[in-house]
Formats: sequence, structure tokens, C-alpha cells
Amino acid sequence: QVELVQSGGGLVQAGGSLRLTCAASGRAFSTNAKAWFRQAPGKVREFVSSINWNGGATDYADSVKGRFIMSRDNVKNTVFLQMNSLKPEDTAVYYCATKKSMDWLIKDDYEYWGQGTQVTVSA
Repeated sequence: QVELVQSGGGLVQAGGSLRLTCAASGRAFSTNAKAWFRQAPGKVREFVSSINWNGGATDYADSVKGRFIMSRDNVKNTVFLQMNSLKPEDTAVYYCATKKSMDWLIKDDYEYWGQGTQVTVSA
């Protein structure tokens, strides 16, 4: 078992930046696949980004590619999502996630989730 605790988020104007942080409890899952998802009001949760075990490779949804950067610090068992050039359509609750597997390219089998954090981008 692992607990994921998120921080960051908030309200920002379009074009601004925010940084999300997700800290995992203990040392378990420190090198496992991790990802960020988001869910906008009235929409299904969607994949945002994922990262491999050492941070050397990342995958992004087309909608955020070139604007968002995911990174990780395995010593601190923490992942980050730097969100730049934010748009109103980025408004959503953002969730970090992890799983027992290290397969960071599979998007639909994440097992453990953070509590979610609201990101609101005003026009």
C-alpha cells in the first residue's frame, strides 16, 4: 500500500504557471511508474502525463505537450507537474497516481491515487 499526498494547484490567469507536487509515503513505490490525470466538470478523467522509473522518459497527452513538464525525485519519493502557459481548458481536478508495475506506457491500470487538487485557469 502507498499513500499519495498532493499539494499545489489553485487559481491562475491564462498564460500563467502552477506546480503540482505528489509525495508518496515511505520508500515503497519510489521507482514505480507514476502519472498525472485530470477530471474536468462533467467529463471523464483523462491522462495527462506519465514518467518512467528514473525520470529519463516521459509521455504527455497531446493537449499538454510542450506546456507541461513531469519530473520525479526518487530520493524524496515525489513527483512534480510543472504547468506552463495554462489555458482555461486546463481547469480540472488533477490526480497523481502510481501502481505496482513499472510499465509507465500503460495508462489504464493505475491503482493508487492522490486526493486530487483543483486547478482553475481564468480567461
